[in-house]
Amino acid sequence: MDKRWVLHSHSDKLQVEELSNQLNIPQSLADILLQRGVKTYEEARQYFRPSLNSIHDPFLMKNMDKSVERVEKAIASQEKILIFGDYDVDGISAVALMYSFLKEFVTDIEYYVPDRYGEGYGMSVQSVEYAAEQHFTLMIVLDCGIKCHNEIALANQYGIDVVVCDHHLPDQTLPPAYAILDPKLPDCNYPCKDLSGCGVGFKLVQAISQRRNIPIEEIGKKYMDLVALSIASDIVPITGENRTFTSWGLKLMNARPRQSIESLLAFSKIVRKENPNMPPENTVFTHAITVNDLVFYVGPRINAAGRMATGRNSVHLLIADKEDKILQLGELVDMHNSERRELDTKITQEVIEKLSSNPQYETKRSLAMYSPTWSKGVIGIVASRLVEHFHKPSIVMTLSNEVITGSARSVKGFDLYAALCQCSDLLEHFGGHTFAAGLSLKPKNLYPFIDKFEEVVSKTIDENAIIRSLDIDAEIDLKDITLNFYNILKNFAPFGPCNMSPIFMTKHVYDTGYARIVGQNHLKLSVFQKNSRSYPISSIGFGLGEHYARIAKGEPFHICYHIDINEWQGKTSIQLNIKDLKFDFEKHDAV
Repeated sequence: MDKRWVLHSHSDKLQVEELSNQLNIPQSLADILLQRGVKTYEEARQYFRPSLNSIHDPFLMKNMDKSVERVEKAIASQEKILIFGDYDVDGISAVALMYSFLKEFVTDIEYYVPDRYGEGYGMSVQSVEYAAEQHFTLMIVLDCGIKCHNEIALANQYGIDVVVCDHHLPDQTLPPAYAILDPKLPDCNYPCKDLSGCGVGFKLVQAISQRRNIPIEEIGKKYMDLVALSIASDIVPITGENRTFTSWGLKLMNARPRQSIESLLAFSKIVRKENPNMPPENTVFTHAITVNDLVFYVGPRINAAGRMATGRNSVHLLIADKEDKILQLGELVDMHNSERRELDTKITQEVIEKLSSNPQYETKRSLAMYSPTWSKGVIGIVASRLVEHFHKPSIVMTLSNEVITGSARSVKGFDLYAALCQCSDLLEHFGGHTFAAGLSLKPKNLYPFIDKFEEVVSKTIDENAIIRSLDIDAEIDLKDITLNFYNILKNFAPFGPCNMSPIFMTKHVYDTGYARIVGQNHLKLSVFQKNSRSYPISSIGFGLGEHYARIAKGEPFHICYHIDINEWQGKTSIQLNIKDLKFDFEKHDAV
């Protein structure tokens, strides 16, 4: 499908030139920094060298004092503490972090991850009754809880205090918890509003550590990998404090990863290379771990346990310290992931075939699909696949315990949560973010909800949101691309939402005459510009084999691409990862 190219640039050229001179970097890269809100030398220094000393004081978060005091009281009295968390990567990472930290101070502590199928999202009556039966007096609830009004009220009746650490949008009325930590509370002045659930949990750990004079570096070395894993997997913006957490978490994984994460990387064919000439803290990987590796390899395996069996297996894995146990749990989690992959592929194919064969869906602005036989554990993944394939806000629903439950995903530029708010009269529960949400409804409301959602989307979605577009950060010539340029560019990492890997555009390029199709319709070529001092640059365009014939004829074309590095037989060279291309005589729609 043809994509609209959108070329961005900072409007103040004098400011671009000034920052370029201050940092001694090309103006194109200074322009990108300004587009990302980096305006001064000091801001650039923090951007390129994130420091743990720059993260925010946790006591800026509303209710942090009260939360710390309650946890410290439980520690001093040796109360029984139950750590409760959601069954996705964010919740599981948060449970592993909080449990590992508090276990150093409390002997009577357990964790609880709800069953996706039997209990559903968030706190359940079953979990509260378990806590009461086992005489827990404090529950720390992570990555959920902000909408668990009835369950928290029940906990109060049993004499159990609940501290909520959540990052989802609250209702107008808050649940009756002992304390709620959530940067999205309307009267919370915490500067970073987009923490992951695990990130909110880490702020509580940071606050307790400050009170106990434990240095931030100490807890950072122990737990920042879990925070980074949650940020990457929950698709939260990698800016500000989240960027610092992710940067340090990746450093930790690449230097000395916890054995559990290393085992999951090994199942993903990413294996650590031991170097006897280097101390353990400088151990390197044959492949530097990135956000993408967490998103596509580690995160799905952690998630799969909760989708196919129980999320407790993934918590067991993350906190395990014995090699044989880690191997056993790693194999179990990887097996769950293989089962999950087969299941979601099957359902996705079924849904896409149904949609593609029915012309009525072509005119719809949204997609809402239902089957009572689909697995609740993979409908979120299937919804994401529909967005990728059809580029429309999508909801996939199934039947669970006589209630319809669904997962929704959105496209860039459309606020999914706001749309669900307008359908709330037909929903039992819903919650989530701009781009992802969960919901439940009574079977009798299924078709009225589908109609209402389509109506809301049709009225509110911007037409540009349903057009596939490619955001381009800068236009450059091939001669600008050098190893020094790349070495500066790689300091823009870690990449992720709101700080994506820059995409560049170059016009009027040619292939050297050796273009070919490789693998599954991928285009392998070497590009150059005429009348340029640049050397041909090796390039790969995944899924772009359809353009081979015209390129082979010698036609000029425009490209937009990421700049990567290729290492082969000890040699390092630049490689362009072409995201899209257009031919010269076609209308060029970069704006």
